[in-house]
Amino acid sequence: MRDEQLPLTRRHTALRCAVGHYCPLGFHATWAYLAATARPSPDLRRDPAALLRALETLEDSRTVRLNELAAIAARRHTEKAAGRRTPRPTDTTLLRGPHWPSETAPSRLGLVAAVADRHKDFRRLPHPDETLYRDSEAPQLAGLHARLDACATTYLTNLGHIDASTRRALAETIREIERLRRPTHTPLNGHLLMWLRFAHLVAYAAAAFSAP
Repeated sequence: MRDEQLPLTRRHTALRCAVGHYCPLGFHATWAYLAATARPSPDLRRDPAALLRALETLEDSRTVRLNELAAIAARRHTEKAAGRRTPRPTDTTLLRGPHWPSETAPSRLGLVAAVADRHKDFRRLPHPDETLYRDSEAPQLAGLHARLDACATTYLTNLGHIDASTRRALAETIREIERLRRPTHTPLNGHLLMWLRFAHLVAYAAAAFSAP
């Protein structure tokens, strides 16, 4: 990516490949975060300086991530030796949920861009086919989709801030989506997992800058 002798298109592709290997917010959300924070040019394909800024942001985050993983591994080694086999909830969140590792607070602009990108995709997702769920679940699914859409819209309208009532609504939406998941792999679970990934991204982004 740093080879200035290569065409910008190839360097752009190399950056996308790097994001494919390290995407703490998911591929598309991570790309949106980098594109937003690498401004002033919004098009990374035409701005070599912005490409380098994006790469540096990605590398800085990955360095912090590797340090986080090393710290978790060392702590788990000590805890297992002491008989504690279950990881801490905070460790599980860091390992599985969306999270932008950084020495400082993540970029609010970057997180807003990430949520906006995923919100557009969420709205385009087809609703689960009615053959995938019980008739009694139809109103609940429609309500959860509408509530998640409303929470994300509030977040974006307020440029990264949501009030306490919206945070509670988002948390309850996540719990209800998780309760609807089947114990085995089913087509409905595929839809619900996409909703959950988006909901967790909104929740993480909102928590990063919401007042307690």
